Amino acid sequence: MESNKILSVESRAPALKVRDWVRGEPLASFQPGKLYILEFCGTTCDGCDRAMLNLIELQESYKDSGVEVVAVAAHERAASAEEVRSKLEAWLAKFPELNFPFGLDDTGAMDTLWMEPSSSIVIPRVFVIDRDGSLAFIGHPRDLHEVLPKILDGTWRTSARAKATESERIAGDEPKARKHALLQPIRGKLRAACEIGDWKTALAAVEEGIALDPDNYNLRATQVDLLLDKICDMETGLAVLWQFVREAIDRGGAHWLVTAMMQIFHPVVGCQSLPAAERFAMGKELSEHILALDFAQCNQPASLVFPEVARYYHEIGNKDRAVELIELALKSLDGPDPDMHGLKKDLKPYLLQTLANYKGEEVCYGDVCVVPRTNTSSGATPKAETKNLDERGALE
Repeated sequence: MESNKILSVESRAPALKVRDWVRGEPLASFQPGKLYILEFCGTTCDGCDRAMLNLIELQESYKDSGVEVVAVAAHERAASAEEVRSKLEAWLAKFPELNFPFGLDDTGAMDTLWMEPSSSIVIPRVFVIDRDGSLAFIGHPRDLHEVLPKILDGTWRTSARAKATESERIAGDEPKARKHALLQPIRGKLRAACEIGDWKTALAAVEEGIALDPDNYNLRATQVDLLLDKICDMETGLAVLWQFVREAIDRGGAHWLVTAMMQIFHPVVGCQSLPAAERFAMGKELSEHILALDFAQCNQPASLVFPEVARYYHEIGNKDRAVELIELALKSLDGPDPDMHGLKKDLKPYLLQTLANYKGEEVCYGDVCVVPRTNTSSGATPKAETKNLDERGALE
């Protein structure tokens, strides 16, 4: 299936080409008079758990307004179709309250019809199909809280805000889509090499990718992972990690800074651990710059950023500062941002457990109490632990 059509707001919605419906009643096509929210999501993307929880709430809130939510996993990878479905079933079990159809497409049709023509390369991604079959919104599901009521009352599509939002999306997505296409062969080389444990070939592919896209912090992180965790080249890996740290500081972006911090304290498997003096020196520099970020303007919430810095303070023995930062992260979950609700449900158990571990005593948050686990380390945030080498940045 081929699609060369550019897809944007006011375009007619493409067809639904879903190979298999894993949950709910199959949806063959969009019916006139109904408003649909189509989300692309998956088992390995950061934010997809929160997006699913938010969509469950939206479907419940707007079920009497002619709104129907549908989600599709179109980026799952496994050795066989059975393994893909099994992985997806295990992930969906986390959402027993799921109240909308969920489809699986591993044929590439949905990508060809929806994601690629709209220059969409990251998930979660939502498309809102208005009652007349035209696209009313393309973007991140967190924005639905603001946009959906206006689409429903008919004021969104003709508004200056809608036009500006779509222009901003296109301006940001199109360059990323071009880089994504450029890096596609390299991602294939990386994936194939990782599957057979050929780490030197994997490293060569990553370095080729960095030369093409020096702004890709995920490729830099993968380079560090390969050198330190797989190839066990401490000398080269340490030099590359320092380079990553210095560049993250020079750039000053939250994603660069936090990703660099995650590499410092990521556990090294089967290789010599990073020297403590080096880790602490890097951590000191990064933590100062991370804590100086303006979180009101930041593209990373404090609830995700502070735990990484807290781990640094815990490791250098400043328990009080580590506890303070975890408590601030918990407090930030109660902020006014509507996306905080899903983030709270996703992160609260981890933050509470980390706080109990750091304090060495039972802690309570509302009506939830946890006790410390003395046999676990203060590992990275959940999102850091779920990424495989060949998946890092695969959709960015």
